[in-house]
Amino acid sequence: MPSPPSLIWQAPTWPGMHYDAVRVGGELARAHRVQGIVEGKLAGLRFDQRLELAAEAWSQDAVATAAIEGERIDLAAVRSSVARRLGVGKQDGPNAPRNVEGLLDIMDDAVLQRNAPLTRERLCAWQAALFPTGYSGMVKILVGAYREHAEPMQIVSGQVGRERVRYEAPSSARVPAEMQTFLEWFNAKTEHDTLVKAALAHLWFETIHPFEEGNGRIGRVLIDLVLAHDSGEVSRLIRTSQRLLDKRRDYYEQLERAQHGELDVTEWVLWFVEQLRVSCEEASDAVDAALQKAMFWMNHQDKVLTTRQRNVVNLLFDAGPEGFEGGMSTRKYESIGGTSRATASRELIELEDMGLVRRVGAGRSTRYYLNIPGWRPEDTAVA
Repeated sequence: MPSPPSLIWQAPTWPGMHYDAVRVGGELARAHRVQGIVEGKLAGLRFDQRLELAAEAWSQDAVATAAIEGERIDLAAVRSSVARRLGVGKQDGPNAPRNVEGLLDIMDDAVLQRNAPLTRERLCAWQAALFPTGYSGMVKILVGAYREHAEPMQIVSGQVGRERVRYEAPSSARVPAEMQTFLEWFNAKTEHDTLVKAALAHLWFETIHPFEEGNGRIGRVLIDLVLAHDSGEVSRLIRTSQRLLDKRRDYYEQLERAQHGELDVTEWVLWFVEQLRVSCEEASDAVDAALQKAMFWMNHQDKVLTTRQRNVVNLLFDAGPEGFEGGMSTRKYESIGGTSRATASRELIELEDMGLVRRVGAGRSTRYYLNIPGWRPEDTAVA
């Protein structure tokens, strides 16, 4: 039985696509609740601490959006580039390749220029930034322009020789008109929720598939742009691409189902908003960890530590409660700190005396954990 008209949203510029606003409403409310919690928690952090969180989230998301397309990029190079852009953290790391800098450029543009209209020229510049050499791997492609080839644009998956056509996009001849309709809708003032707009924009753009290459990455940057409209630079904390990478199979299946199924895209919108909610929950956990770290250092601000001791404590924090399997030992400290066994032993004992770490076990089984409830096993758990 079709839903009553009052419960269905239908964009007049779409070919009849619609979603059930009542079914989506509950998930939207949960997602927005977590969004608000994240923004509220951020108020407890200093500006530089918020920047550090944003830098790490942005770096991880850049690596994730490339990984969805099967491309591996160096996280260390991405981190150093992001650090330079935001003026935070370690900025002297390896340089990223031009195509990776291009990816970071368009992700940055989506946030910094969030109020600028989305145009054909802007999208074409984004796509050109992803392929600065004019090649995708060993294949020469058309960059900075919509696709023009006569053959159908097919999205395939599977191993070479066993590919499966997941979707066939509109012909190249239709792309300019289809994209013009999309851009007019995207730039217009609309009544539907921001998170729903992100879901629809991503689905619509991926359905048109206007470029020869780079559609997935650009489509995910469009999500960033919509979220930035709503949350500004706070949106950098929402690692949407990381979540889509974690759910990659479901992501492709949901897209394919929405592109091949009936005109009701409720299931896609529901699934997509759920992923945004989980991304916000993960951002909330990251803010909690940063707040805990800030409180820890505030409680120990009177302690005099060597640079090496401070770095090791921060490494323990960054690794999390389960990050250093078996805890911090003298041997690990010696290796991480680049110092002698005697110095490592002495500095760990000093950290214990100052109350920053707790010791568990004895002799060769001695391990150290941050002096935070829940960050160390019971004494009997260490053999």
